[in-house]
Amino acid sequence: MELEVYNINGQKTDRKVNLNDAIFGIEPNDHAIYLDTKQYMANHRQGTHSAKERNAITGSTKKIKRQKGTGTARSGDIKSPLFRGGGRTFGPRPRDYRFKLNKKLKQLARKSALAYKVKDEGIMVIEDFKFDTPKTKNMVEVLNKLKINNQRTLLVYKEGDSNLYLSSRNLQDVRTVKASNLNTYDILHAQKLVLLEGSLEEIESILGKN
Repeated sequence: MELEVYNINGQKTDRKVNLNDAIFGIEPNDHAIYLDTKQYMANHRQGTHSAKERNAITGSTKKIKRQKGTGTARSGDIKSPLFRGGGRTFGPRPRDYRFKLNKKLKQLARKSALAYKVKDEGIMVIEDFKFDTPKTKNMVEVLNKLKINNQRTLLVYKEGDSNLYLSSRNLQDVRTVKASNLNTYDILHAQKLVLLEGSLEEIESILGKN
C-alpha cells in the first residue's frame, strides 16, 4: 500500500512511501490486541492499595458481651469487621499486577493495531524534521498546518531527537514516542498516527523480524 508524504506545511510532496504488507496489511488479531493492551494497563497499576484486617487493628480483645441470653447475635472483640472501626474482611493488600507475554504475541498485537489504523485511514507520513530548540509554539504550528490539531495525535519519531518530545509534552492531545517504544495501546488510543519517514524504516526493521 502507498501513502502520500507530506511536509510540515501540510502540503503533499511528489513522493510516496510503500507500507510493508507483512506489517501494515495483515489480518488483525483482536485477541492479541486485547492481551497486549491488558498487559500495558496492568503494568501501569501501582498496586499500593491496602486495608487493615482485624489482626492489624489496635483495640481491646475483651469480649464485648456475654455469649448467650442477650437476644442478639453473639460477638467477639471490638476489632470484629461487624463493628465500626473494626478490621476489614478480606481487604486489599499490596500486589504486583504485572504479567509477561510472549514477544511474538506482542509483535502481532502491534502489527494488528497498525493494520487497523491503515484500514481507518488514520496514518499520515511526513518528512523528517527537527526543532533547533524545544518550543511548544512550533509544534502547535505544525499541527495546525497538518490540520490535526483537534485530534488525539501520536507522533512517532526516530531515535536521538528529544526536542520533538520536549516541544509536545505540554499539549494535552499530543503524544510523541520513539519508534522503538511504539506500543499497541498508544496506537489504538490515537485518532491520528503521524509517522516521520525515518521512524517508518525503524518500525519495519523492528516488526519485520521473525
